[in-house]
Amino acid sequence: MNNQDEIKIEPESKNGFNDREQEVKNKNGLGEKWPEPIVRVQSLAESNLTNLPERYIKPPSQRPQTTIINHQPEAAALNIPVIDLDSLFSGNEDDKKRISEACREWGFFQVINHGVKPELMDAARETWRSFFNLPVEAKEVYSNSPKTYEGYGSRLGVEKGAILDWNDYYYLHFRPLPLKDSNKWPSLPTNIREVIDEYGKELVNLGGRLMAILSSNLGLKEDQLQEAFGGEEVGACMRVNYYPKCPQPELALGLSPHSDPGGITILLPDDQVVGLQVRHGDTWITVNPLRHAFIVNLGDQVQILSNSKYKSVEHRVVVNSEKERVSLAFFYNPKSDIPIQPMQQLVTSTMPPLYPPMTFDQYRLFIRTQGPRGKSYVESHISPR
Repeated sequence: MNNQDEIKIEPESKNGFNDREQEVKNKNGLGEKWPEPIVRVQSLAESNLTNLPERYIKPPSQRPQTTIINHQPEAAALNIPVIDLDSLFSGNEDDKKRISEACREWGFFQVINHGVKPELMDAARETWRSFFNLPVEAKEVYSNSPKTYEGYGSRLGVEKGAILDWNDYYYLHFRPLPLKDSNKWPSLPTNIREVIDEYGKELVNLGGRLMAILSSNLGLKEDQLQEAFGGEEVGACMRVNYYPKCPQPELALGLSPHSDPGGITILLPDDQVVGLQVRHGDTWITVNPLRHAFIVNLGDQVQILSNSKYKSVEHRVVVNSEKERVSLAFFYNPKSDIPIQPMQQLVTSTMPPLYPPMTFDQYRLFIRTQGPRGKSYVESHISPR
């Protein structure tokens, strides 16, 4: 590797996370250790590189076409649909139609008037920004493993020699409650656990409200999708993404194209720096986030339950050379051991079930082992007719 000398590997902490290259298999085939030494992308970015290390250079066909730093000009912006949740819950038929079209045609939409306090949204994002700006030694205490991904990480997938994405992250659980362990959450900044806990509770509530809307718009009872997810035993987790400045953003991606494997994702974006791109037809659309709006996208499990009436959609993240970017992706998922399959009410003689039953635990192993791979996994599970 030509640029290997440019990669400075930080010394390991004394918490048992050394020798990451030694892979110990667990019952799912995922290791307790990463297959290669972990390099923190933030440390690379702060070492004043002028050239991107080869491990992060995407093949020409996967590279972004343009470098994007700030918002697109308003006149040129084609944005994802915007849904006013307050208006929708008040019975506005236009909003009901708009969210139905967004689910079927885009798989993405922004929500405003969603009930989460703007002050809490800002506190959540900026508290996490402060965490990532801590000294590396303070963050390494929470280093994760591929077994659960919980904690501080820098890669998805366990393929040795894979081309990596330009990001670090922190992954944690909220639901089911037995998995919620605040001791695995950062203790610095001093208020971070309190902010995380309040934010998680609010987004679990918002996720339930959104599920009721999606269910109703499919012609189902409001609680049917929620019940298919496991009722009160749904899964909820969060991945906080940190995208450092990149010396050659035209060669890299912050996150490779993929559809989310779970139920619905509620994203709190960095409203000062764009980066999220959504595939719409053959075009990558850069999302211009509204201040204090959430970006919602449907995951593969909703596509499966709806028998493809709703679509999960490929998306990716581009980076830039001038500004860091922080976003919080909250995942509202099915209970991990429930078989997910098309809802019986959405199956007919002319539209048979497109997908065989599979638990979310089985399903998400793909992205945890292979990393982001477009929509290849959900499409590979379409049943032959």
